Amino acid sequence: MSHRKAQNLEIDNLDIQILSILMKNATTPYTEIAKELIVSGGTIHVRMKKLEEMGVIKGASLEVDPQKLGYDITAFLGIYLEKGSQYHEAVKQLKAVKEIVELHYTTGSYSIFAKIVCHDTNHLREVLNEHIQSVKGIQRTETFISLEESIRRQITLE
Repeated sequence: MSHRKAQNLEIDNLDIQILSILMKNATTPYTEIAKELIVSGGTIHVRMKKLEEMGVIKGASLEVDPQKLGYDITAFLGIYLEKGSQYHEAVKQLKAVKEIVELHYTTGSYSIFAKIVCHDTNHLREVLNEHIQSVKGIQRTETFISLEESIRRQITLE
């Protein structure tokens, strides 16, 4: 097997092939995957259930283009906390800010790094001033506006 075991999970090449197909197009029918991989549809179903139970598959989602829905600003925020011990409470409050689409606890200069989407710069200012900077424990933020997303992808398994 050319792939490493992920945390002692039993994942073989067939699992990797199934995941690779579905990561490219999550709507691919199991019967089509089965034909391509020369196995039964039941095998695909059993493997998918196993991968879900192992926590390898977290779910499936629909990807939309935020710009087509009127969200023209993507920004990244470096968030400084007053104390690292305030992280969990800050995250609890930040979960209520619907414009935050990703949030990471990081090493380096920032305690937290977030990705947010907003309609325009006025909306961004409102989100920063009224929703994020008012969170207890946040000392200050630095904002980086994305001019263009050049790469967006899943990990490659093959």
